[in-house]
Amino acid sequence: MVHSRVPLAALPGGTANVLAVETKLRLGLERAAEDLKSLKPHRISMGHVECEGGRVSRHFLLMAGIGLDAQIVYRVNAGLKGRLGKLAYWLAGWSLLGKKLAEFEIEIDGQKRRCSFALISKVRNYGGDFSIARNVTLLDDRFEVVLFEGRSTVRYMKYFAGLALNRVAGMKGVTVLSATHVVASAPEDSRVHVQIDGEYVGRLPAEIKIVPDALTMMLSEEYVGQARNLPQQD
Repeated sequence: MVHSRVPLAALPGGTANVLAVETKLRLGLERAAEDLKSLKPHRISMGHVECEGGRVSRHFLLMAGIGLDAQIVYRVNAGLKGRLGKLAYWLAGWSLLGKKLAEFEIEIDGQKRRCSFALISKVRNYGGDFSIARNVTLLDDRFEVVLFEGRSTVRYMKYFAGLALNRVAGMKGVTVLSATHVVASAPEDSRVHVQIDGEYVGRLPAEIKIVPDALTMMLSEEYVGQARNLPQQD
């Protein structure tokens, strides 16, 4: 559907239903189907990722994650996910506690930084329950990039506390940037994973960029109104 004029609407039947939560759709297939008639078409940008030396090339709608969250996605047992839903991700995450995380280099608009988790997002909602990126919407032609430093998973307990208290952006070791193009690489002896929209896609190196005017999305007027009133970042 990318670059076509065929409109896309979401029927929430997934694990976290991030798109539905983000765009203010009622959860449940029947209720969401009833709401379709009230949605309006809007042209939006998408993300595109190329990784593993060009072997993998995919578009994405919501977000890309490099490092920690992609490692969790990589470790999630599909059968357990089918039975437990989001709990399977939590179990995979807790299994990493006490282990060292791989660091990688990420370049944004000519600036190079090191981190162990990078979220490159077009939405505010993360995992259906949280907000990490807070100043971006589907209507924006840019990503909000949130970088987390540190190899210790114990340090991420502090980050999680900041997330729960809506204070991630002000925490030491966290950097929030705006970008349309991101390049990430890792040392040859490191295996750093990449996920898009909650699905595993491959390993670094990777290039992620905005694709403008890529898709017609059916959106609620409530979401569009809130998106347009969100303060824009330079």
